[in-house]
Amino acid sequence: DLAQRAYEVWVSEIMLQQTQVVTVRGYYQRWMAEFPTITRLAAASLDRVYEIWTGLGYYSRARRLHEGAQKVVTHYDGGRLPADPAVLLEEVPGVGKYTAGAIASIAYGRPAPLVDGNVTRVLTRWFAFAGDVTRAPGVKWTWAAAEYVLQTTEPGHWNQALMELGATVCAPVSPKCNQCPIQSLCRAYKQLNDP
Repeated sequence: DLAQRAYEVWVSEIMLQQTQVVTVRGYYQRWMAEFPTITRLAAASLDRVYEIWTGLGYYSRARRLHEGAQKVVTHYDGGRLPADPAVLLEEVPGVGKYTAGAIASIAYGRPAPLVDGNVTRVLTRWFAFAGDVTRAPGVKWTWAAAEYVLQTTEPGHWNQALMELGATVCAPVSPKCNQCPIQSLCRAYKQLNDP
């Protein structure tokens, strides 16, 4: 069920903001046991939402999930999160560009890029981008590069693979270039090895 998958992706991505996967696992399981559907979340009291969230911190995330669920259940196709990342970004409280891309690509298979720190590192090395990725022009370049390389046949898998590549191979320090599947395309690697 795509609608259920979209809800699950949304919850996990919001929980993972500012929090490591190892910490989120138990909270996610508890959340899904209490609020297995977006409709159940929308019907819950905010106090109950906060109770289930207790210990995860950044309570505004829980509040925005609750507000978003109520809006989606009221305004969208019986509680189905929109598949269009632009609509998600505009209409669902607490959904930013990254989360909109995650829901659209992972749950619905829509070609929408994702950019996190790992993806940024992969892309800046891949294209040997020397700009400052923390400033507006660099951020804009990174999103454009992510869109440029996006595979449209399975965008969710592509996005997840790019994040995993940055987390495990294209590490911030001591990258494992010899294990990199895009080594032959990587301009930074070529610059370092072809003086």
